[in-house]
Amino acid sequence: MADDGPVERGYPHLETVRAAITALYRRLSYVTVRTFATSVAPVDVAFCDTDDLHLGAQRVARELVRHYGLPDARLIVGFREMRHAANVELTAGPEYFVELNDRFRTHRRDIGAALAHEVTHVYLHRLDLSFPGTRDNEILTDTAAAYLGAGWLLLDAFRQDGVSSQKLGYLTPEEFGYVVAKRALVFGEDPSTWFTSPQGYEAYVEGMDRARRDARQPPLTAAGWSGRRRYARDRRHAQDHGHGGERTASPTAPYSFTSGGPEPLRVSFPCPTCHQRIRVPVRGRVRARCGLCRTVLECDT
Repeated sequence: MADDGPVERGYPHLETVRAAITALYRRLSYVTVRTFATSVAPVDVAFCDTDDLHLGAQRVARELVRHYGLPDARLIVGFREMRHAANVELTAGPEYFVELNDRFRTHRRDIGAALAHEVTHVYLHRLDLSFPGTRDNEILTDTAAAYLGAGWLLLDAFRQDGVSSQKLGYLTPEEFGYVVAKRALVFGEDPSTWFTSPQGYEAYVEGMDRARRDARQPPLTAAGWSGRRRYARDRRHAQDHGHGGERTASPTAPYSFTSGGPEPLRVSFPCPTCHQRIRVPVRGRVRARCGLCRTVLECDT
């Protein structure tokens, strides 16, 4: 939790975020991911200053448990002075003890955001899905929360003014915006009206621009003129110098070419939805379907 301190910006964790989206589809399957088609509604986690602190926190926790389909999980929420925003004790269950930072006693509208991260921890713990290392595992948790419909609360808790700042979670605001936007594109949502934080909304808009760029990378037909031109140059180079093995076009290119003996040249690139790599033959217009997220891709290889 950043409080009155510098907030990291940009996309320093983007590759880990994309790996987390792939891991979600692999562990949950396309069918299960689609069960999260509806995000947590603002009204269901609303918390005003007149609400009883403990009863209100328990109510919000129950709503998030319901969202994740954990009917037998019971969260017991308490408050104490601590460095981080919140902490959950991951046990075999069914009871999980969640501690929230004392600052939430007076910043109650952000209790839902703090609990969204901790309930996602419980959900991933039940799935036995984790990344090695604390940093990457926390990025996985933030990404899962945002992609499964609860993490927009964490982005909305990002606020800055002339004298103070607050950010919850391990992702940067732009990375949160990117994942929320990826989800919006998949499920046809428009979360823009949910944001009460102007800074959170701006980060969402920036993240949406980055998310749309994923679908405009060659060899996808939606790629722009400069991308297609670069791709054609890299393809000619691979055709002229291909002697087997994989050939990365350039350090910044998202695609690579492979050839093996008499087999035709193939191009490998990440699915713009789930980021699993797809390999198709280099033979002009090709329609491919991602086996993981079932996205149909129009390609010009």
